[in-house]
Amino acid sequence: MANIALIIAGGSGNRMHQDIPKQFITVNERPVIVYTLDAFEKHPEIDAIAVVCIAGWENVLWAYAKQFNIEKLKYVIPGGNNGQESIRNGVMELENHYPPEDLVLIHDAIRPMVSAEIISDNIRVAREYGNAITVIPCAEAMIQTEDGMVSTGSYPRDRLKRTQTPQAFRIGDICDLHRRALKAGITNSVASCTLKIEMGENVYFSSGSEKNIKLTTVEDIDIFKALLSAKRSDWLK
Repeated sequence: MANIALIIAGGSGNRMHQDIPKQFITVNERPVIVYTLDAFEKHPEIDAIAVVCIAGWENVLWAYAKQFNIEKLKYVIPGGNNGQESIRNGVMELENHYPPEDLVLIHDAIRPMVSAEIISDNIRVAREYGNAITVIPCAEAMIQTEDGMVSTGSYPRDRLKRTQTPQAFRIGDICDLHRRALKAGITNSVASCTLKIEMGENVYFSSGSEKNIKLTTVEDIDIFKALLSAKRSDWLK
């Protein structure tokens, strides 16, 4: 059975206040998306890579794949009007090329520090249970509010998980989920895991990492650079 990485790169990245989409910002002479692609390129269990790409950047993506030797990239798919639609476009295209029992690992293009261990555990859990959501523990105190100004209570953090990507599913299952969600009028769920839960289904957890950060602000880029520097120092030891 094949494992296909589906990289979601359909966003414009307005919170970065940059002229180019955040997944194409260059950090240490490499675009962010190349770090992400390279993680899946080098993983021995990943058979192919597909990217849902923001309009107008498709040729740039193919050029980067050639420049940085991303040989597993097979499909570049148009993005949608929101995250749910972009993911739906991606999984529906993969359904045309792979049998329903193959796995798709849906991953944010702007999580460039995803490790081989995270990918491996995501595949392991999905093979056993049918899906796998990368999560980390909630370490902070969680406070409830109605208006964003004052507390209305607290929530026990040991009952919470912080979700990351990749999120893995059997291709047939995730395509069926999206079709049923459309019929139910659900069109803007924030993630694949929330869509599955909104449709009344369980998700299973695989292990993430605090280093598997999502680059949404300028401050996140600073953290990413620090993580890259630390990683390079480890190589030199």
